[in-house]
Amino acid sequence: MPAAMYNHPRPAFARLAPLLSVMLMGGCQVLPANGTDAQTNQDPMAGAPPIERGLDGQGLATLLTAEFAGQRGDYRRATRHFMEGADRYDSLALIERAALAARLSNDRQLLAETAERWQRLAPQAEEPARLLASLAMQEDDWSGALTQRLRVHALGGQGELTAFVETALAEDANPEPLLAQLRDHLAELGGTDDPRRHDAELATALLEVAAGQTESAERRLDRLTTQSPELPALWLTKARLAQEDGNHRRAREAARRGLTIAPGDPRFILMLAQSELRLGNVTAAENQTDALLEAQESNNDLRLALARLYLEEGEPEPASRLLLPLVAEGNTPSLAFLLLGAIAEEENEIDNALLYYRQVPPGEHFLQSRLNAAELLINDDRLLDARAFLRIERLRYEDYFTELVTLEVELLKRQGRSAEADDLLDRELERTPNDEQLLYLRGMRAWQAGDFEGMERDLGRIIERNPESAMALNALGYTLVELNLEDRLEEAREMIERANELEPGSPAIMDSLGWVHFREGDPQGALPWLEKAYAAMPDQEIAAHLAEVLWVLDRREEARALVREALERFDDRPALDDLLERLPALVP
Repeated sequence: MPAAMYNHPRPAFARLAPLLSVMLMGGCQVLPANGTDAQTNQDPMAGAPPIERGLDGQGLATLLTAEFAGQRGDYRRATRHFMEGADRYDSLALIERAALAARLSNDRQLLAETAERWQRLAPQAEEPARLLASLAMQEDDWSGALTQRLRVHALGGQGELTAFVETALAEDANPEPLLAQLRDHLAELGGTDDPRRHDAELATALLEVAAGQTESAERRLDRLTTQSPELPALWLTKARLAQEDGNHRRAREAARRGLTIAPGDPRFILMLAQSELRLGNVTAAENQTDALLEAQESNNDLRLALARLYLEEGEPEPASRLLLPLVAEGNTPSLAFLLLGAIAEEENEIDNALLYYRQVPPGEHFLQSRLNAAELLINDDRLLDARAFLRIERLRYEDYFTELVTLEVELLKRQGRSAEADDLLDRELERTPNDEQLLYLRGMRAWQAGDFEGMERDLGRIIERNPESAMALNALGYTLVELNLEDRLEEAREMIERANELEPGSPAIMDSLGWVHFREGDPQGALPWLEKAYAAMPDQEIAAHLAEVLWVLDRREEARALVREALERFDDRPALDDLLERLPALVP
């Protein structure tokens, strides 16, 4: 809760007063009529009538505990007790207070639990739906997030569906399930001419474009053009659809129309510039982007976005002209150095590229720039120089020591020099024997080489020093399950359950929990864990586990449908291929 809530000069009295007044209004007989009862061993409340209004003793204790926990900064405990009070008194105010405390706890699962309880208590409220949508997006659960957005939409609020779909697609969400949800929603809305329906139609069209259903998208957009031609998002979608079809003239016209409706909107200017570039009109594109920059002269993010646009379209010279002023100004964004390095690399100016890459400071693009520099040297047949470069960078940036060692190991692995990668790991772990990330990396490499004892030794060392390493607990537990060592399955389950306590909601750990249940002969117990894991993180290995469990539970068509969807989704799918080799009848 906000600090101000607990910094009142008399915080305890400020909160006790209203609670006590409510209690007294409830007619509690809390004081003896005379002093005689106080002198006996009898319960002075024995003959009191039941409390029918206000707070009873347990309710008062619960709310006081919640308030004092919040004052001490124990927001988890405050949340739990506010939720208990909300359940006890069916109080919307208390569940809202619980949600506030849960936000401050930084416990995502607790916040989700509170929001779900809030939604059950107030099904017509938009706030819990928006909160649950936001939490689902953070977990990349796009279908769950859309369910909550559609709920807001159905309640009459602004679901902002088009913006949501744009975000989901930018994060590589699968458009198919989202498209099915939106189509069902449109069918429920009927043929109303509600502006909110237009938002849903546009969002649906975007998904149809992403799913390759361009004819359906075009028909939908044509209807909207007749009904609401003033919607900027309509023309943006039409421009994108035209670009998807390779019709860059049509995309240019749609972008121009959008600019007449929303003058200065950078999305249309970028779309127009991109269309001009694809039509070979570099000068026209530069005129557009120059005008945009003139209007937003100090917008460095825009300058960087435009530079990336030119690079993506194979035009490095305009990109350089946009980026070089940022270098001259000082306080250069790290992305500018990264892009200039890429341009120099493209032009085979190796020394310049290295110079730019090494100027990327610690932060977002640091590791990418060092990877680019090392790969540049390797591609120039200078592996020794690449390794020397990474060694020097480890000395310069101690905070990135582990990551840079990991990067070098990966590069050596790509070059087929696994023995040198192992030597590097052994050497660095002699210097930093308790580096958990390097121990984990060496353990995983041992497992891939068929050395389970080596893996168990390194992961066991992590767990011994840090019993709360959910990563190591889950990895070792899951490996024991994969090996199907019957005498160690109970030990594996205990490790995985401990990992789940430490990181509840982790898709990888939920997958492990499901798989250990399955190995123990409990496919029904495995199913909910695997379903939740796959919903949170669609992955070919989780898909294989879930399909096998469905198959064993005699839900054969669901298993085949899941396999069919996974085969279409994942290009690299070793676990699925292994499953289909063992169970050929699962092949769709």
